[in-house]
Amino acid sequence: MTAQLDMPAGQPLYGCMGLGGTWDSVPYTASDIAHAEVAVEAALAIGITAFDHADIYRRGKAEAVFGELLARAPELRSRIVLQTKCGIRQAADGLPGMYDLRGPSIVRRVEESLTRLRTDVLDVLLLHRPDPLAAPAEVAEALTSLHRQGLVRRFGVSNMSAAQLAALQAHLELPLAVNQLEMSLGSRDWVEAGVLLNTRDATENGFPHGTVEYCVANGVRLQAWGSLAQGRFTGTGDGDSPAARLVAELAERKRTTPETILLWWLQRHPAGIAPVIGTSRPERILACRDAVTREPELTHEEWYELWVAARGVPLP
Repeated sequence: MTAQLDMPAGQPLYGCMGLGGTWDSVPYTASDIAHAEVAVEAALAIGITAFDHADIYRRGKAEAVFGELLARAPELRSRIVLQTKCGIRQAADGLPGMYDLRGPSIVRRVEESLTRLRTDVLDVLLLHRPDPLAAPAEVAEALTSLHRQGLVRRFGVSNMSAAQLAALQAHLELPLAVNQLEMSLGSRDWVEAGVLLNTRDATENGFPHGTVEYCVANGVRLQAWGSLAQGRFTGTGDGDSPAARLVAELAERKRTTPETILLWWLQRHPAGIAPVIGTSRPERILACRDAVTREPELTHEEWYELWVAARGVPLP
């Protein structure tokens, strides 16, 4: 049972978290809309057709400025895959931040996102974080209702394990289509959790072993947030590390950019990982072009060289 997305496996998405101005309640401005327009145009220029949102990004303003762009160019909507997430409630009114996957909350958040995005349907809705208090049957009922109303075409999750996916899928006739996880050359726990299992180098962060394998076996597309590792290997923060130097060397050898090398490292994995490109700087978006237009050109050995360089110690 699979749910195919309207894009090839491994095809990058543009992540809209950086759009919409500040992270507070100050309204967005004409300058923020212009900034979003430049970023979206850069993404479209390199062939990206899928755009990733979340209702909490810039407190809803990321969705709202994107909605402004769709209102200005309504023909764009039919050319793109529009994805958003819900389930995180930020601290407000004396209440702590929390995860909320209660059925009525999911429905309300989707309706609010549709209004901000100025569209009548979401192509994909992801549940943003696991809610320990969520009842899978209630979640499934809400998702099914949204689908039957024609408000959401496909569903997925973010930051969830294989067990959490299976628990939800057991109550849901619609196949889950996506799991979005933090995956990059800097955040390698998704690969090391299994490979280094029961060794002295085993990951200690608790990434659930088997999640990647479950997704592949069940046709759940993997998306990688944080795919550029916040610039760690491409000129900021750790630019003179052995890994950053290797990234630069490979980019020169392959006649591409360091950003592309980082994305190729993810795309080279047989799971067909789709990187989410989250920068709002147009020059960095444009630097990702070859990850959209070319097949990953890393050899088996080069992929391992990057992994070992990023680890800083040999594999056991």
